[in-house]
Amino acid sequence: MGKYKIEIKWAFIFIIMSLLWMVLEKLCGLHSTHIDKQQYLTMLFMIPAIWVYVLALKDKKKKDYGGIMSFKQGVISGLIITLIVALFSPLTQWIISCIITPEYFPNVIEYSLKTGYHKTRAEAEAYFSLENYMKQSVIGALMMGLITTLIVAFFVRTGKPKD
Repeated sequence: MGKYKIEIKWAFIFIIMSLLWMVLEKLCGLHSTHIDKQQYLTMLFMIPAIWVYVLALKDKKKKDYGGIMSFKQGVISGLIITLIVALFSPLTQWIISCIITPEYFPNVIEYSLKTGYHKTRAEAEAYFSLENYMKQSVIGALMMGLITTLIVAFFVRTGKPKD
């Protein structure tokens, strides 16, 4: 476990940052008054998400690899962070949906019906549900974590480590 201390630390930093982002979205009205802008502005989350991975891999490179980290080492570290984030993503989604912004699902269901995105209430309720968002959060964490890891590991790498 000590071997992965840095990855565990940064995974929890990522999770906390995600929760804070949802609080910010809620405070900005993106889950109520300005719900029409939420699907676009939520993409800005990619900026701090990528930045956390950059900081995490730089931390790993400095503290565990003496400033020299290969692409493979970066990928392994990033994937460990990704797996931890994905493992906790159902809990994170529950905190978001039940504690931070319980009004989001009813609001987005009404908005999706009003705009014609979903044709029936049943269809909208099935899509915008805690269960579906929990599933999506795991899949999204794995997919985006993998992509982010590959890109960040490429730029943070310094070559092959010395044996």
